[in-house]
Amino acid sequence: MRKIVLMMSVSLDGYIAGPNGELDWGRVDDELHGHFNDTLGAMGAFLDGRVMHELMADFWPTADADPTSTEPMIEFARIWREMPKIVYSKTLETADWNATVVRDVVVDEVVELKAQPGGDLALGGADLGAEFRRLDLIDEYWIYVHPVIIGRGKPLFAPGESQVDLELVDTRVFGSGVVLLRYRRPVGE
Repeated sequence: MRKIVLMMSVSLDGYIAGPNGELDWGRVDDELHGHFNDTLGAMGAFLDGRVMHELMADFWPTADADPTSTEPMIEFARIWREMPKIVYSKTLETADWNATVVRDVVVDEVVELKAQPGGDLALGGADLGAEFRRLDLIDEYWIYVHPVIIGRGKPLFAPGESQVDLELVDTRVFGSGVVLLRYRRPVGE
């Protein structure tokens, strides 16, 4: 059965974006981007909320035509365009780039999606992640901690969310100082 993997980059103090949505604090070099390409290219679909999808759709469809794009960026533009996407949104009517809009996170539908053949499912976005976590649908958490403190912004985990016990599966340190912390729900749960 496929897994749902929440993959998010965070600052050392736990923010996924600055107070105005800034993402310029991330330390994504060619090594980390290559890792993202290898990992995400093997996924079966991207599960994103509206904000994450629109953010990605604003850049990646034409990133490979930008002369300033690096080889890993050019490769990811292709991966992103071709990957099936499920966009959870109550307001979007349609979404481009191989995307299907779904109104609500319905547990039975997600379980059915996990049972389909193919690669794991990459979950992106703090709000959608909170909904999947509330419904106990996340199998693994891949948290990329960037060596920067931004002080304020949008946290990955909102205060007051329920406790989730996890076990550490793997760690990896990248040359940029980014550390991947890979957790899963304990086996048997």
